[in-house]
Order: sequence, then C-alpha cells, then structure tokens
Amino acid sequence: MTAQIELAGIERVFHLGDSEVHALRNLNLSIGAGEYVAVMGPSGSGKSTLLNLLGLLDRPNTGVYRLEGRDVTTLSPDEQARVRSQRIGFVFQSFHLVPRLTAAENIALPMVLAGLAPAQRSARVAQALKDYGLVNRADHRPDELSGGQRQRVAIARATIMQPAMILADEPTGNLDRSTGEEVVRLLEGLNDQGVTLIVVTHDAALGSRARRQLLMEDGAIQHDTCRDPQAEPACATPT
Repeated sequence: MTAQIELAGIERVFHLGDSEVHALRNLNLSIGAGEYVAVMGPSGSGKSTLLNLLGLLDRPNTGVYRLEGRDVTTLSPDEQARVRSQRIGFVFQSFHLVPRLTAAENIALPMVLAGLAPAQRSARVAQALKDYGLVNRADHRPDELSGGQRQRVAIARATIMQPAMILADEPTGNLDRSTGEEVVRLLEGLNDQGVTLIVVTHDAALGSRARRQLLMEDGAIQHDTCRDPQAEPACATPT
C-alpha cells in the first residue's frame, strides 16, 4: 500500500504563559492511501492537534510531514493552502457552514475559492445535490436545514474538490443516533471509493467501525491496532 501520510519526529509545543504544553511528542506515523483510521483518546491527548497538522491548519515545531511523498512542512502558507484546497476535505462536528449562503452556495464555495469556471461549478454542485439527497434543499440556508441535512451539505462541500483525504472531527457529535449512522455511511462510502478517511472521535462505537484505531495519550500514540494487520501494513504498535 502506498503511504499517503508519513510523519517523522513530529513535535508540537504550545506556550501558555511561562509553561509549555507538549501537544504532540516525537510522533511517527504512516497511513496508506485509502485507509480508514479512527483517532481516539481522552480530551487533551493530542487528537485535534494531530488532525489540524494533517490538514495543514497548523505546523509542527520539529519533524517532517510528507503527504503523497511531498514534504509539506517546508511549503509556504500559500502553497499549503493550495494543497489543502486540492487534496484535503474537512468535516466538522459543528458543520462550519456559511450562514448567509444557501446549501448550493456552501457546496460551491471551495470551487469559487479555487477559481473553477462557473459552468464546471454548476455541474459539480448539481451532481452533489443529487448524490446527497439535497436537491429540494438547494436554496435553503443552514438555519432552514436539519442537523443531518447540514452535515450532508458539509460532506458535499468537503468532497466537491475530489480530495484524496477526508479529515472528520467528531462528525456525528451534534446528531442523533439515526442521523449519525446515515452520516457515517456516507463517509464510509467515500472511503470505499478509495478516499483516505481519518476520523477523530470520542465515540467507541464509531471508532470500532474503522479498520485501524490509533489511541492517543499525552501527545503520543499508545496503541495502533488494525482489524487485519496484513491488509494494513502501515499498522504497527509503536515501541
């Protein structure tokens, strides 16, 4: 399996007054293209810091992050933004939709920012609305949508640029069980199509669905387990 993500010697330190908080400690991790990984652990364990780093929303203090073989830690902010736009999709617990935009406009937003032609944007949005069962909600703003509909808009927006990787931070946290199950199936369907799926969650039931689980404590990976280690060669318990 081709390694899509390689982290080597990653350290992330935050300075709070006179104290230092080591959010990530000498972290080494390899994730193959198309894997389905759950990142779990207690609050403050480093899960969100890891997700922000993988999504190029944050930089490590030391260490190297290679994405699809490219060292992205050395890129300028503009270059990182380009990689983020083209290769990474984000799904958040609180949806992060733009309140004044309709569902269709929210879905189109990444393409507008990337400078795609209007005709191409319209075709992709129309297909996404159909794929996610949102055709009848295209002109509704977020406050006119249910939680499940808002998360479907968020997933459509996250995938509209056809990214190689989706990072989902507690994607079912604000949803009831039935709606959450529907959202998870949508994400897993994208993984079945070859998209790398990395989910941060406190929900043990959701985490157990992933083919690989990373358990974090105190900024380090304490356990790295796979359902089928032979199928996930990157999976190995750290020493």
